Amino acid sequence: MDRSHFPPIEDYAFLSDCETTALIAPDGAVEWLCLPRMDSPSVFGAVLDRDAGRFRIGPAGIDVPSARRYIPGTLVVETSWWTPGGWLVVTDALLMGPWHHEDERSRTHPRAPTDYDAAHVLLRVLHCMNGQVQVDMDCTPAFDYGRLSPCWSYTGDGYHDAVAEPEGTGPRLQLTTDLNIGFEGPTATARTLLKEGQRRFVALSWSKHAPPTTLRAARRRLRWTCHHWQHWLDRGRFPDHPWRSHLQRSALTLKGLSFAPSGAMVAAATTSLPETPGGERNWDYRYTWIRDTAKTLWALNALGLDWEANDFFRFVADVAEAENGDLQLMYGVDGERALDESSLDHLSGYEGARPVRVGNAAYKQRQHDVWGSIVRAIDLHTGPHHRVNDRLWRIVQTQVERALGHWREPDQGIWEVRSGPQHFTFSKVACWVAADAGARIAAVRGEDQLADRWRTAAEEIRADVLANAVDERGVFTQHYDTKALDASVLLIPLLAFLPSSDERVRNTVNAIAEELTEDEMVLRYRVDETEDGLSGEEGTFTICSFWLVSALVEIGELARAKTLCSKLLSSASSLGLYAEEIDPHSGRHLGNFPQAFTHLALINAVTAVVSAERALASDRALPCSPHRD
Repeated sequence: MDRSHFPPIEDYAFLSDCETTALIAPDGAVEWLCLPRMDSPSVFGAVLDRDAGRFRIGPAGIDVPSARRYIPGTLVVETSWWTPGGWLVVTDALLMGPWHHEDERSRTHPRAPTDYDAAHVLLRVLHCMNGQVQVDMDCTPAFDYGRLSPCWSYTGDGYHDAVAEPEGTGPRLQLTTDLNIGFEGPTATARTLLKEGQRRFVALSWSKHAPPTTLRAARRRLRWTCHHWQHWLDRGRFPDHPWRSHLQRSALTLKGLSFAPSGAMVAAATTSLPETPGGERNWDYRYTWIRDTAKTLWALNALGLDWEANDFFRFVADVAEAENGDLQLMYGVDGERALDESSLDHLSGYEGARPVRVGNAAYKQRQHDVWGSIVRAIDLHTGPHHRVNDRLWRIVQTQVERALGHWREPDQGIWEVRSGPQHFTFSKVACWVAADAGARIAAVRGEDQLADRWRTAAEEIRADVLANAVDERGVFTQHYDTKALDASVLLIPLLAFLPSSDERVRNTVNAIAEELTEDEMVLRYRVDETEDGLSGEEGTFTICSFWLVSALVEIGELARAKTLCSKLLSSASSLGLYAEEIDPHSGRHLGNFPQAFTHLALINAVTAVVSAERALASDRALPCSPHRD
């Protein structure tokens, strides 16, 4: 095996227990696992450096699997290998369960998905389907992003139970298995010949919760984990449509990117997977972005996942209340404010892309879209009646007044440019959103004077944008001092800043479709036209391509929207996942993985297309009438 080779980003499988996440390479190696939380230092980090820890189980000498799939409706992945001697299937899961102890007698299924918690166990079950297969296991932790080596020792029952502790502080790992374990330096190893019908298990655990200690218990807890995900998915509302499976996989991915103890949702499971191959556009996305609050709530509610929507809303509301209006653009998964950025210079980076960053200095930037996102989220959360309690009303007042106090100032914008601030068009539109949604909420509360003042302010912001951000073609530009295009203005019709029938909206959507695309897929902006403080090119931003789908639906271009949506859905990984970007020429995925933003936009786009198709079919089904055109 060539250890220097990195698998394509899209070839990783994604696991989660809603406290941490894991990525598994096609050869059966766990190459990303941070403990105990998804934003903690990695224990297996080979996705960022081939010597930063990995945990492989697979047939000896064979890396390329014959097939991989998620067990339907779950975040449990099966990898199958054909060997000259037989077939091997390895099933991987981060266990969920209603207990935190071994219970051989339990046969009772839980009452509801909320009875399940993370078990803090990575379980790997091996099954020889026919013939016989020589299986290797190599578990090499590398604590603290590869900086600390493990010290292995036996514990419990001879060869079958071992612990790894770092040479310093860090999590203690326990390896429990029915394989015979040996140690080769930092690696726990095992080799066995499996014959037809035989199974083995390996459980890696990291807390006081007991791992399964027998194959029988391991298989049962694997079933419970599958049941958990399937029960959870059953609560959702998914249309009877050929694209239903894409919505379900996106829903499961978003759930997997949520941090159950707080309700937060991270932007992605990883840090520093490059947006530009070999380049410097490498960021830590294991945090919650406030600007995505409204999009997240809309997507979760659209699919009937109201528990998750409520949990996420409470997290954001708690942050907004604690900050008293001085919102950052992002927070840690437990509401942490300080996300100081540093480089891990000892890591080579994915395919040599450096620096490898942890933390994200963009948290210190000023971005004006956070206020509009919070107020719109409260507006969406309260439903059509727009009634808010006193606590939420205080948040609305604070956020609207912040927006009105700062909307005339420049900021770093939605893309967090690391160059100078500008009067970004979308930032102004987001301030309009705060005033517009706030006025609706104020009117319902009987705050008529405030509602009138905010309505007037909203119209002032809209007039300013229309006077300064529309070029001579009637197209919205990136900011007030440029003619460059920017995909963020595709959100203008989606936020009802202007009606979709407005000629400027149509002009903008068409201009972006024609001028800001590569092979029909949308760039966020052209780097040769935008000074963003960084070097190198980018791929197409998949979230922006899905925004174009939604915008095309809004302007009545359903056929074009459906064609583009089909192309985007076909660009998913073999497991239905998306990174942040797609190289339009090679189809390779780029950036952190899997990307919550992309899956949120997918839900919006697919739902828009399906709803438009149904509306069109309903219109066609109506009887002819002399009063109809």
